[in-house]
Amino acid sequence: MLTIRREEPRDYETVESITRDAFYNLYIPGCMEHYLVHIMRDHEDFIPELDFVLELDGKIAGYIMYTKATLTDDAGNTKDIVTFGPLCIAPANQRRGYGKLLMQHSFEKAAAMGYDTVVIFGMPSNYVSSGFVSCKKYNICTPDGQFPAAMLVRELRPGALDGRRWRYRDSPVMAVLPEQAEAYDNTLPPKERRHMPSQEAFYIMSNSFLT
Repeated sequence: MLTIRREEPRDYETVESITRDAFYNLYIPGCMEHYLVHIMRDHEDFIPELDFVLELDGKIAGYIMYTKATLTDDAGNTKDIVTFGPLCIAPANQRRGYGKLLMQHSFEKAAAMGYDTVVIFGMPSNYVSSGFVSCKKYNICTPDGQFPAAMLVRELRPGALDGRRWRYRDSPVMAVLPEQAEAYDNTLPPKERRHMPSQEAFYIMSNSFLT
């Protein structure tokens, strides 16, 4: 039986453990995502109404978490939007469509709350099938005017973005310092930090920009 429900305090340890298992050595030796999960819930930009876990037969198999973000046009007008991350599925349950289910469920809830746009950073191959497109197609850039290849956009309401240039800002909570994440990781059961080919792919994507 599959269930999607709001995360509860009793889920925190399991969610962080799933995160560590799923992301360890994927993008860097070790990972920072479990530390982000650990601190995100206490930040003012965290959106508890969009914090969901997916259960299979009563056992947590994945989750999605959201924070507030903004888009600002050249005239200084600001639009409140959302971003998600981490989105995580336990390694044993990946590639079965559960991430898409969590996204779709959360999109419906976010739209009902009045949000009309989601902006994320991620590998495009993981998200284009769920309606995300390049930030360049919606003229959304970083504060310094760049269009990262990994910055992706999905409208929750058709026509929400009208073609004007928007500058994206996410929550300060997303700016995790590697040394803080490593210090937190060192308090947990030891895992071997290794260099993996996926880290080079992530480096290339995260340092690529569209012109």
